[in-house]
Amino acid sequence: MGSARRRASVGLGLAGAACALVGVSLLLVGPRIVKEQVIKNVRIDPGSISFKMWKDIPVPFYMSMYFFEVLNPNQVLQGEKPVLYQRGPYVYREFRYKTNITFHDNDTVSFLEYRTLFFQPELSNGREDDYIVVPNILMMGAAVMMENLPTFVKILLSGALAGLKQEAFINRTVGEIMWGYEDPLIDAINAIVPGMIPFKGKFGLFVEFNNSNSGLFTVNTGMKNISEVHMVDSWNGLKEVNYWRSHGCNMINGTAGEMWPPFMSPTSLDFYSPDACRSMRLVYEQSGNFQGVPTYRFVAPKTLFANGTDYPPNEGFCPCMQSGIQNVSSCRLNAPMFISHPHFYNADPALLDAVEGLHPNKDQHALFLDVHPLTGIPMNCSIKLQLNLYIKRVSGIIQTGRIKPVVLPLLWFAESGSIEGSVLKQFYTNLVLIPSLLDYLQYICLGLSILLIISAVVLMAMSQRPPHHPSTQSKPPPSETTPLLHDSAALSQDDAEA
Repeated sequence: MGSARRRASVGLGLAGAACALVGVSLLLVGPRIVKEQVIKNVRIDPGSISFKMWKDIPVPFYMSMYFFEVLNPNQVLQGEKPVLYQRGPYVYREFRYKTNITFHDNDTVSFLEYRTLFFQPELSNGREDDYIVVPNILMMGAAVMMENLPTFVKILLSGALAGLKQEAFINRTVGEIMWGYEDPLIDAINAIVPGMIPFKGKFGLFVEFNNSNSGLFTVNTGMKNISEVHMVDSWNGLKEVNYWRSHGCNMINGTAGEMWPPFMSPTSLDFYSPDACRSMRLVYEQSGNFQGVPTYRFVAPKTLFANGTDYPPNEGFCPCMQSGIQNVSSCRLNAPMFISHPHFYNADPALLDAVEGLHPNKDQHALFLDVHPLTGIPMNCSIKLQLNLYIKRVSGIIQTGRIKPVVLPLLWFAESGSIEGSVLKQFYTNLVLIPSLLDYLQYICLGLSILLIISAVVLMAMSQRPPHHPSTQSKPPPSETTPLLHDSAALSQDDAEA
């Protein structure tokens, strides 16, 4: 019995030691294995899991457009407050793909990324042939741009506008506003002020957006330093842009806005946006998960579009107006254009008070980015921006009437997308499930080793205990049989004497 217990004790001890060895090995080596797998699969390398995702983005992106219709154009011309009504959404499926991918010897890769939009009527609240009353962007923009020119030039323009029957507000379709329409005003303005509008043909807010690229990006591949992967080395050959008035504002920081370096900390992330002509910094808001994948949520700080008075680092983006809008005229042909959050969310209340019909709230109008911190890959995002036009009465141009100065919202859009389907399943299995199983397995092995070793010690202790044997008495203790034996012995002695 004792030898069997000793053999079982030795077996349990060896099993416990083996589990402890496996657990400690996983504890020491497991994180390194996970880290190496992440590095291998997120760098820009044709052999990595994320390369195909980076090259031809499989995530279904949608761009939802919302237009602000001016309900009282005649009253605005008389100096009254604009009354706006939001129309939409007009939803477009967005496809992105990269071409001209060229790897360089200095651990960088260059590429052009093209975007193509297709209207989705089944997801939209309206059609592209819907008519909407909006400001005459060309005319009102040109009027503000010519405000400081000699009076005779403005009178000349006003006469040309009258001849072309141009008015401060126009009734155009969604498709025309988006993708352009023929306007003789372009040639007229260029004839009066050569080069003011350096393009010909159609005018539309997104005429150069569809089937176009966002510029030549050169980014780090991460092959030598994973902490630099996706970080922009240059854009269109530039290390910094020249739109703004300070070095800090002109810097090209962060990534191209698609992926970020792995092993993120809950602080902030940067990206360069060609559409906004600047780098942007989002800040950490909270941790969460998307379809079982842990994420960090990053949002825009209130300082993103603050003016130079409220936030001095933004002084380089001026001339500024109220906080909450950014003047982008320097990269938009000097047109009086401003970007902001939709409905002037997080902006100076004065902007909101200048118009009627806006209702800002965080759930609908705040942008966000949910990123898997281990890999730096976005799981879910919605980037939202509003386009605004500064309009006012310009003396000498009678078509501007008595319009009071106002930053008038034109439209806002949300670019949204999330990983789903087979891509999400592959991502979850390789970069979430397997690392989690390795993490759990090391603690299971360590816990099991403790139980096995304790069991082995108990069995060993039991096998060392001596066996129990009853002790022999020299004299039997008194009992009920003693007198009978005693009497029998005495009787035998009496018989012998007789």
